[in-house]
Amino acid sequence: MGGFFGVASKEDCVFDLFFGTDYHSHLGTRRGGMAVYGENGFDRAIHNIENAPFRTKFDKDVQKMKGYMGIGCISDYEPQPLIVRSHHGTYAITTVSKINNTDEIVESIFGNGNSHFLEMSGGDVNPTELVAALINQKDNLIEGIHYALETIEGSLSLLLMTPKGIYAARDKYGRTPVVLGQKEEAYCITFEDFAFQNLGYQRHKELGPGEIDIVTPEGVKTLIAPGKEMKICTFLWIYYGYPSSSYEGVNVEEMRYHCGEKMAMRDNVKPDIVAGVPDSGTAHAVGYANASGIPFSRPFIKYTPTWPRSFMPTIQSKRNLIAKMKLIAVHDLIKDKSLLLIDDSIVRGTQLRETTEFLYQSGAKEVHIRPACPPLVYGCKYLNFSRSASEMDLITRRVIARLEGTEDISEEILQQYTDPESPKYDQMIEEIRKELNFTTLQYNRLDDMLDAVGIPKENMCTYCWNGRE
Repeated sequence: MGGFFGVASKEDCVFDLFFGTDYHSHLGTRRGGMAVYGENGFDRAIHNIENAPFRTKFDKDVQKMKGYMGIGCISDYEPQPLIVRSHHGTYAITTVSKINNTDEIVESIFGNGNSHFLEMSGGDVNPTELVAALINQKDNLIEGIHYALETIEGSLSLLLMTPKGIYAARDKYGRTPVVLGQKEEAYCITFEDFAFQNLGYQRHKELGPGEIDIVTPEGVKTLIAPGKEMKICTFLWIYYGYPSSSYEGVNVEEMRYHCGEKMAMRDNVKPDIVAGVPDSGTAHAVGYANASGIPFSRPFIKYTPTWPRSFMPTIQSKRNLIAKMKLIAVHDLIKDKSLLLIDDSIVRGTQLRETTEFLYQSGAKEVHIRPACPPLVYGCKYLNFSRSASEMDLITRRVIARLEGTEDISEEILQQYTDPESPKYDQMIEEIRKELNFTTLQYNRLDDMLDAVGIPKENMCTYCWNGRE
């Protein structure tokens, strides 16, 4: 995943840029970067943040950097922002993207005379560099940004800073958010809208799908109007989003309460306590407890002094180990109890199985699992939710393959496994329950989850649950 923050101010912007970018630390753990423009031109700093928080790594840079415009990012993949020199002049660029047609774009650009791309450590082309190369195919920046939005298969939102202003562009289907804030003598652009609240900004506007604006210290101008079709990622509310954030006018924390309420209304078990897997499962559990009357409790406490961030290393074996280390059990709230535990989702199932085994070892009588979203049956094509090489990493697909006797499953059969009224769905859920050793397992329904968001259903992407674009 990843997030970005930009500032255009009549005064020095580095303080706002530093803290606004830092407020996106829950969205990525590999790279952080800031680029500013001022009297001395462009200045930039990029650091690896895998072993230290963004604030720690950039503390010295903030003391030296000066500028009245700036863009910053937290990235879970590529180093950025990049500073690019082209026929458009020099600019800095940062993106939140997932590019599925990289090879085709690279070959096309080579065919148009581009000489090379720098490889990252893993041998991949830097996606932000690829976006810049697309932009540079056109005669002006507006055409170039629009061309990049239209050409990329997957998703793309970006900030592009020139000496004249910051261009802000939202993905053509609005899969990720871009929000503008305003205060006296300054504007900001952000992925997470809560990032500007403590910096004195008020919400100015939310960009629509495919909208391109230019932001200067003097104001905001729309260059390309938003399109009508939107497919914002529903998982933003379920998992990615910080509780204080709102997307399309819907707050994350409040949506999660409604989600838990919906789950409680369809449930018939009577556990002793309801709990959430920190952090994203907690609000769902509060909603469930409020609606059901079953007490909310915290049998797990997240050790925040050294594990403050939600995301973890991209290597799966390390993720599993760190997930276990981050959570400290409260044994007195577990022993001899029947627990209903809500997590945001089940992906591979490894972490939740280990958590459940630990609960039994700690004396729990029963462990009822309630994921806050439906079974994940399709790998996401639009956001970097998981960099799995295969959909067979999903526990649902492994179980379906086992039930069907083959990994080559037709779309017609897959659709039966996504239908909560289907016998195949019930069979899949029971197999997952047995494999992960839960007392009971009941997923949230797609229709209930979408109702909990409350915006028109046709505006939300549900691909990972039902395969529909």
